[in-house]
Amino acid sequence: MKPHHPPHGHPHHGRAAGHADKKDNPLRLVAWEITRNCNLDCQHCRASATMGPYEGELETAAALKLLDQIAQVGRPIVILTGGEPLLRDDIFQVARYGTDLGLRMVMAPNGTLITAANARQLVDAGIQRISISLDGATQKTHDHFRGVPGAYEGALRGIEHAKAVGLEFQINTTITKANLDQIPKIQKLAVRLGAVAHHIFLLVPTGRGKYIVDQEIDAQEYEETLNWFYDQRNQSELQLKATCAPHYYRILRQRAKADGEKVTFESHGLDAVTRGCLGGTGFCFISHRGIVQPCGFLHLNCGDVTKQSFAQVWNNSQIFCNLRNYDNYKGKCGQCEYKRVCGGCRARAFEATGDYLNEEPLCLYQPTVRC
Repeated sequence: MKPHHPPHGHPHHGRAAGHADKKDNPLRLVAWEITRNCNLDCQHCRASATMGPYEGELETAAALKLLDQIAQVGRPIVILTGGEPLLRDDIFQVARYGTDLGLRMVMAPNGTLITAANARQLVDAGIQRISISLDGATQKTHDHFRGVPGAYEGALRGIEHAKAVGLEFQINTTITKANLDQIPKIQKLAVRLGAVAHHIFLLVPTGRGKYIVDQEIDAQEYEETLNWFYDQRNQSELQLKATCAPHYYRILRQRAKADGEKVTFESHGLDAVTRGCLGGTGFCFISHRGIVQPCGFLHLNCGDVTKQSFAQVWNNSQIFCNLRNYDNYKGKCGQCEYKRVCGGCRARAFEATGDYLNEEPLCLYQPTVRC
């Protein structure tokens, strides 16, 4: 789950690679794969998660120590994700500990394991929001995508348990060719269910996602989908966010300019002050074994919290420093006038070329002002 992010600064022009000021890159969001165990078998799973067990997962003491270290760096939103976080026995203890540290604790369960009892435990532990994925508007589509019969009904049942205890929830949807035509229906379903937000994710072909790369929408469909999503801003009561879709922030500015508008916080909310790819700049991912990455889809080892402090990794990782200096970006991403608000998907660039600083492969836009 990736809630709306607060604003963060951008590195200055001309700064040498690896020398971004800490104040320019405050930690806003951490996704922590607290377990890789999962009861589903999703086609697109970044982690290729199964029921495990997996060796090397951080034990309770190490998990609490990590939260202490995150709190020393900032007060970010911490997403407890997986796998399926509810399969971890100490999940409520970990969530409560983070809450007591002043961290905003949220969770990304799949919904099928939420009961009346543990929904109340989530609230008591201070979980402020959960995200539940619906990747189809029908049981058939969702269950096929999730790999387990009953996943759709289980997700809806979990949502009802969350609603009964007043636990805020959002709907996440990974977009592929298989469900592209269902996105409007899924958004209407999210409204009907009482969600506060709908976040769309553009497939990144990593993990099991590599095996359905033929289901990845093409650059033209990508552009059309994000323009449709922009049009929903004033038509939906939901908070809307496009994730793993950095082009949206370029499109937002192009559309606003065409309509004679300025992109301001008053007119576009948090979309006006965030940027596309946040990997390594305001966001990072921590694996079940404590490996820090720019995001869950970009499998680059930026440090190991079992061997060094989280602050050391966040502030000093050479990969993070490279990502924070947009002058390092290559190809048309490096030449683009929108690179500071888009940045391109670094994970797609890496999967396509082996170079995380290379240009985003799924972008139609040709820069008109070379930076």
